[in-house]
Amino acid sequence: MVLESILNPMQAEKKPWEMLFIGILYSSISVILGINIFGEDASLVIVFLTVLACFPIIYGAIKMEETKDLEFDDKKKLLKEHGKALSFFMFLFLGITLSFAVWYLFMSPNIASSVFSVQEKTIASINSPVSGQFTDTLSTFMDIFTNNFRVLAFCILFAFLYGVGALFVLVWNASVLGVAIGAFARNIITKAAVATGSVSASNYFGAMSLGVLRYSIHGIPEILAYFIAGLAGGIISIAIIKHDFRSKKFNHVILDSVDLIAISIAVLFVAAIIEVFFTPLFF
Repeated sequence: MVLESILNPMQAEKKPWEMLFIGILYSSISVILGINIFGEDASLVIVFLTVLACFPIIYGAIKMEETKDLEFDDKKKLLKEHGKALSFFMFLFLGITLSFAVWYLFMSPNIASSVFSVQEKTIASINSPVSGQFTDTLSTFMDIFTNNFRVLAFCILFAFLYGVGALFVLVWNASVLGVAIGAFARNIITKAAVATGSVSASNYFGAMSLGVLRYSIHGIPEILAYFIAGLAGGIISIAIIKHDFRSKKFNHVILDSVDLIAISIAVLFVAAIIEVFFTPLFF
């Protein structure tokens, strides 16, 4: 596959920032193909095409991380090694998210609403303002954490069943987050146009920057938690294929995966706290 040959997991771990541009490239090609081939039905197709492009490098990375489980006995060193993979996963996700946000922003509203219709419906269904009352805020926190925990559980399950099945959940979330950022930026630009009668490149840059900041405050730790969980599920999946269930190697892999899942839950909890109690203070 042409896209697969651009970068391999080993190169990605050495220069994780390059995955930002890979994410932009993969998702942009998916949007172009989706619009031109599937038209109004492109919402989910662009997600599948992006997943298809990302599959080889993510699968290769998870196989590499499972091998590291057998090479490193020291937990700190092992977590540090996993961190290399997680860093390029995050850059890939950011690239995909930024790409979808820019496409949504610069499309005409009618076309954008048609191409990203499913994402818009998802955003509308989960948007709920946080009130100042502690009981309501606590209730919102529990709703958000419960919903995010459910997504995390699906990441583990999908990764366990399909190896890199969590990739679909993560790219889907990237598309929803990208549309949310794009809509947020478009709203700011519209207000600027009404107030001044015109918009400049600086208005677009400022609006996009605010949009990214608005959602990345809690979004980055939240997505990191999903990636950690997906990595854990993928490692278990590959270990089951490669090792005897009763072997010491398999037990070592399971223990490492349990540690990763525990870390992902803790990170997800922190992300929910930030989303409910801190983000509303600024936006």
